[in-house]
Amino acid sequence: MLLCDTSLTSPQTLFQSPEEGWQLYTSAQAPDGKCICTAVIPAQTTCSRDGRSRELRQLMEKVQNVSQSMEVLELRTYRDLQYVRSMETLMRSLDARLRVADGSLSAKSFQELKDRMTELLPLSLVLEQYKADTRTIVRLREEVRNLSSSLAAIQEEMGAYGYEDLQQRVMALEARLHACAQKLGCGKLTGVSNPITIRAMGSRFGSWMTDTMAPSADSRVWYMDGYYKGRRVLEFRTLGDFIKGQNFIQHLLPQPWAGTGHVVYNGSLFYNKYQSNVVVKYHFRSRSVLVQRSLPGAGYNNTFPYSWGGFSDMDFMVDESGLWAVYTTNQNAGNIVVSRLDPHTLEVTRSWDTGYPKRSAGEAFMICGVLYVTNSHLAGAKVYFAYFTNTSSYEYTDVPFHNQYSHISMLDYNPRERALYTWNNGHQVLYNVTLFHVISTAGDP
Repeated sequence: MLLCDTSLTSPQTLFQSPEEGWQLYTSAQAPDGKCICTAVIPAQTTCSRDGRSRELRQLMEKVQNVSQSMEVLELRTYRDLQYVRSMETLMRSLDARLRVADGSLSAKSFQELKDRMTELLPLSLVLEQYKADTRTIVRLREEVRNLSSSLAAIQEEMGAYGYEDLQQRVMALEARLHACAQKLGCGKLTGVSNPITIRAMGSRFGSWMTDTMAPSADSRVWYMDGYYKGRRVLEFRTLGDFIKGQNFIQHLLPQPWAGTGHVVYNGSLFYNKYQSNVVVKYHFRSRSVLVQRSLPGAGYNNTFPYSWGGFSDMDFMVDESGLWAVYTTNQNAGNIVVSRLDPHTLEVTRSWDTGYPKRSAGEAFMICGVLYVTNSHLAGAKVYFAYFTNTSSYEYTDVPFHNQYSHISMLDYNPRERALYTWNNGHQVLYNVTLFHVISTAGDP
């Protein structure tokens, strides 16, 4: 049971880091005795550090870069300056000989000395360059002293901890906060953050995802370009590798896919087989189809797609409660049907008719057993409709989000990261979500 301080008389911020999106709020005790809290939870993979810690890190990196530059420059200057100075001595000696030379020198000897003098003249310019390098070293040393003073001031402000200690403390706090946020469980969607563009890759339509059931250390990314007849799935080792386009393996599916509503769940890919209402479960490790089953009555082949088309008749989703299929049938007049699927057998365990026409929907996603539907896939879209499977009821909503690239062809919620994964006109994009929680206090049933 999570406890909330009911002695508060006005909203209080428990934790806030605006640059990262982490925000936990608590308000006064509600009249019915419950504590009302709000959580803003970012994608784990996009978190940055506290502002002062980041400034400290940048300063330390600058000190390191300046110190390395100074060492290289000082070594080069010392070595070459010695050489140039020896040449300068030789040059002066030759110059002196020329000045005191009289008619005793033959014309040939005089010309040889003059030629050598001419060869050495450019060294005077080199000498001036290295003298300038010496002055640069003096400036670098002064910059290091100034940076060291700034570091000392920041460390005094932040406490007697080195950067590594501070980084470990921040990471520990984030881990505790994330664990606390996970305990909050399900909540109602009240906001969607600004988009975070991860990469621009592929065609206008496609899908990308991570495994919603994998442990936090597993950050593999799957990438599927196109919306029909495709069979090639790229598996990247990490999100960083996906961004760089490196370290990936290829899976070739035995049957082509239709649409972009695929999902990776507990090591398997769930997708709609092209030109059929068949659901396919493909296991990545064994590279084989574990099971496939027809979804009774489901439309396919652009019979009941989302408003953008693209063979998006069947859309698979995963939330905190399991695997779902979103589709429609002739029997329910093209309205969206939400069905819970058994992930092992692909059998439908229960279905709900939402009453919302699928062809009017831009895209949809599930959070905590609630289906959220956008009113468009184009610019100006908003989360317009919500269907609650626990009460078999619905409501119209008004949750805007910035459709930066103006054509969404895939939108899925990842409960592990509490983020929306989006394919937007050839761009792979993430959104953080704001969930509203009502948490029972001690003594509530």
